Amino acid sequence: MKQVTIVVPNGHINLSSLTGSYEILTRANQYWQKAGNKSLIEIRIAGFVKELNWDAGFFSVYPTDIKKIRKTDLVIIPSLSYDYDQVIKNNKELIDWINEQYKGGAEIASICTGAFLLAATGLLEGKTCSTHWNAANDFRRLFPNVLLQTDRLITSAQGIYTNGGAYSFLNLILFLVEKYFDRQTAVLCSKVFQIDIERTSQSPFFIFQAQKNHGDDLICRAQTYMEENLNEKVSFESLASKLAISRRNFDRRFIKATGNTPVEYLQRVKVEFAKKMLEKGRKNIFEVMDEVGYSDDKAFREVFKKITGMSPLNYRAKFNKEPVMA
Repeated sequence: MKQVTIVVPNGHINLSSLTGSYEILTRANQYWQKAGNKSLIEIRIAGFVKELNWDAGFFSVYPTDIKKIRKTDLVIIPSLSYDYDQVIKNNKELIDWINEQYKGGAEIASICTGAFLLAATGLLEGKTCSTHWNAANDFRRLFPNVLLQTDRLITSAQGIYTNGGAYSFLNLILFLVEKYFDRQTAVLCSKVFQIDIERTSQSPFFIFQAQKNHGDDLICRAQTYMEENLNEKVSFESLASKLAISRRNFDRRFIKATGNTPVEYLQRVKVEFAKKMLEKGRKNIFEVMDEVGYSDDKAFREVFKKITGMSPLNYRAKFNKEPVMA
């Protein structure tokens, strides 16, 4: 029987990721047994804290003493609510325990911003990882050597699994159900809990936030210029010249400041503006395309899909609450 340990960090965690993981895995084991099989997993909720209260004391959890667990097969780290630096400082003992379990053969799965605790173990150095897109800047600041890919819903490498933000953890748990049980059990869980089992990306939910807290005034001016001239064809040669800098140095400073090339940044700003029009307005695709400076509909659709994972038409159908024009 496989031992599964859902850890309880000392700090603010998202209750749903803890209880949701427990409930789906428990139900999967029950379905497995009803099919005539022996129980496959034993689930424990454990931590170094004896009691954790949150949401004004409405909810409490009383974890098993994790010191009594010498070996486990799977560790699940729930999502953290905020104050990642402090949570890492408060959980040195737990971080060491997770590291030791991995070295002893356990697999590790982090939910959403639980990736901060996982990365603090050093196990993600040089590896690909996902987390909530809204926590990306903090994550890159703390763990610059981890290959963060916020568009990925799930990453998997060498027995380490991570997932994107919020309730996308449901897809990670289904992934683990399929891995530890079988496809049939995962499909059954997806139907009972009504989870889209084929969802693979969190890109459609990403809100691009202009990276302007880098302290480079020249690059901030460049960003502002791009944002104010979305419907025009921006020449980066001319823009660099206006800013009295060579194109090569401009590109270098831009990438260092924002993490994107100027072309990538401009594409993301255009697509973010297009998304807002598709969500709130009643303009057709060609009108939106024109508003953000694209004359080639094929190029617009390709860039839009590359960034969001969806075509403009599908995005509008999914997120626009108003009746739309054909």
